[in-house]
Amino acid sequence: MPNSNFTQTAAFIWSVADLLRGDFKQSQYGRVILPFTLLRRLECVLEESKGAVVAQAEKVKAMNLPEEAQEKMILRATNGLSFFNTSPMNLGKMGQSDIKDNLENYIQCFSTDAREIFEHFKFDELVGLLDDANLLFKVVKKFATTDLSPSKVSNHEMGLVFEELIRRFAESSNETAGEHFTPRDIVRLTTSLVFMEDDEALTQDGIIRTIYDPTAGTGGFLSSGMEYVHELNPKAVMRAFGQELNPESYAICKADMLIKGQDVSHIKLGNTLSNDQLPADQFDYMLSNPPFGVDWKKIEGEIKDEHTLKGFDGRFGAGLPRVSDGSLLFLMHLISKMRDTHNADGSENDGGRIGIILNGSPLFTGSAGSGESEIRRYILETDLLEGIIALPTDMFYNTGIATYVWVLSNKKTSERKGKVQLIDGSNLCGKMRKSLGSKRNLMSEDDIKLITRTFGNFEVVDARELDKPAEQKSNRGRQSSTSKTAAPKTFASKIFSSTDFGYRRLTIERPLRLSAQITDEAIASLRFAPKPLNAPMERLYNEFGTAWSEENYGYLAEVETEVRALIKAEFSELKEKQIKDLLYSNLWLFQRSLMDKAQQLQTAVTAMSVGKEMAGGRELVSNDFNQFDITMKGAFKATGIKFDTKEKKQFFDAVTFKNPEAEPVIKKVIKEAAQPLYGSFNYNGKVVEFQPDGDLRDNENVPLDPSVTTTELIESYVKHEVLPHVSDAWINADKRDEKDGEIGIVGYEIPFNRHFYVYQPPRALEAIDEDLALVSDDIMSLLQEVRS
Repeated sequence: MPNSNFTQTAAFIWSVADLLRGDFKQSQYGRVILPFTLLRRLECVLEESKGAVVAQAEKVKAMNLPEEAQEKMILRATNGLSFFNTSPMNLGKMGQSDIKDNLENYIQCFSTDAREIFEHFKFDELVGLLDDANLLFKVVKKFATTDLSPSKVSNHEMGLVFEELIRRFAESSNETAGEHFTPRDIVRLTTSLVFMEDDEALTQDGIIRTIYDPTAGTGGFLSSGMEYVHELNPKAVMRAFGQELNPESYAICKADMLIKGQDVSHIKLGNTLSNDQLPADQFDYMLSNPPFGVDWKKIEGEIKDEHTLKGFDGRFGAGLPRVSDGSLLFLMHLISKMRDTHNADGSENDGGRIGIILNGSPLFTGSAGSGESEIRRYILETDLLEGIIALPTDMFYNTGIATYVWVLSNKKTSERKGKVQLIDGSNLCGKMRKSLGSKRNLMSEDDIKLITRTFGNFEVVDARELDKPAEQKSNRGRQSSTSKTAAPKTFASKIFSSTDFGYRRLTIERPLRLSAQITDEAIASLRFAPKPLNAPMERLYNEFGTAWSEENYGYLAEVETEVRALIKAEFSELKEKQIKDLLYSNLWLFQRSLMDKAQQLQTAVTAMSVGKEMAGGRELVSNDFNQFDITMKGAFKATGIKFDTKEKKQFFDAVTFKNPEAEPVIKKVIKEAAQPLYGSFNYNGKVVEFQPDGDLRDNENVPLDPSVTTTELIESYVKHEVLPHVSDAWINADKRDEKDGEIGIVGYEIPFNRHFYVYQPPRALEAIDEDLALVSDDIMSLLQEVRS
């Protein structure tokens, strides 16, 4: 079967759905078709050794051995296969009478690993449903006449058939095809990128290598890796390992590995992140297409425990990403599985290589110090990242978003050490004649070769235009008479130092500048508590406060029903505790007491300010909070009033306001020499630190430069990039990196698109005006038609 015809074989198999229509829901078709396809494929693979296996089984049966020993004896008759079926029956020999019992017995005659595949498909239940609908015999006969023998359909082609069947199943049941398998063109590209560095080693005699996929799906990456190596060296031994969460995908993967002679005990079922079933294993090659943006809240406890308790002895020592996206957890899991570069005896080893497909989020999500940034920091500072390749959009069955292939190795070649290669392959594709789900684009062999050759040569390629057809534009609606020139389709490759993606995030402070004014309005506002109770208290005071006497001031419990109704209608965000505070007088009395004290202080301040410049009669404005604070201390002393911390904050919040023209507020006087860059200034003959203004606080990302010290780096940056614009700013030296203890928190991000951005000038204003005039004429013409 040529590759171009695999869809015809899949369509023929899928035609079984015609039998199921009416008795089964559309979403159930795949649950029938997939296990029967697998059953028929296994049967066809076993056909050549069928007679020898049945005869051997009869001999072994008489030996009365344990099941495991029996299986080992029978496997000798399979011509090298790792599974068997001891029944003389096959699908073509099953008659209509007792077909259910015959088929169930036939399944039980498979070896343990093969039998388990059908258990995960819940084949017994399926057979019962088909039998109840009188369809079992018809379905069996349909598959019995389908030739899926290896001479007719190779393993590679069978993989394509499975993919097409799964895609049809996913579409019919509104499931996500991408959860089960990765498109073959992406598999080929990723496999080539990971294996090409070892092409020479893989041709050696007696070579044995391992390949692993923690999100194995139906086994596409494992199969592709084995095919790649066997093309180079048919005698090479590739041992496949994998783990898959979805039982049906796991069953298909296990069947595929079984047919290919792999030890299927290495294919595990379960959640890789929370239950790694190959905990002690390391691998030569790892390939994975984990789910994009997967939420890991369900397994948050296990992941955090491993991170906290094991640190770098576990898988997640570098950090944890946000719980809404676990992509980087899979990447760290793979890194922990890389084969060491040295054996236990100290001899050198080839290490491990990783190819993983991720969306754009892991490139840049998370600021300095976040889990994502710390993971990128670990990868880049330990020099594991070889390159990242941007793929075209619309390449996957379940999403059209931008995606990237990350290639990692713990044994880089000398020319790659300390370097990272970025390749923009986002335009290397062609349109498919028919979309498959969200997959509308396809990478050709030439596209894949261009990327792999550029990566293999480790070369810089300036943006060069590709010979690709322009995008088809819609012919609906008015077309611009002077349309914008389409951006050219380009291909480029750039090489960076690992430190080019790092930066130090400095916290830049500016002084708090306050003016103070004790106004009647400010004092009156103290009758009500700060937000969120401020507005509710004012509303309740206006509604009920006129009826209060000295004895029942602030007591609203007697009108609780009305109060609750008002709060529910106008302040529904309040919690029950806050509502209870409003109903009783303690809060109201506290606020009234504060207001009374403030009035006494106002009188005292006014008396102390006689002869000074006044604004609005009794309301003195001070643009120097430091002097105002001294005045207030005198007023407190004169009146004997004392404020607790809560009262003091509320009072000063009420009588002060920020003013960029005011004097900076002094935090403390210090004895050390002034260091303006770090927040200590000469001010009025003293060295002081100013109170920082949280609203003016800002962060600056300073690119890393290993050639200078951190002190030189940050001071030079602030002098040239910050102080010319805000001369009173300083560096917060308390914000330091936890790992190196230096000022500024280290962060890493990989702004892929920024490095490959190509500026497109806007259209001329005259051209835009011309289009607008034409559209206006059309509108006026249509309006005229309506009027007439």
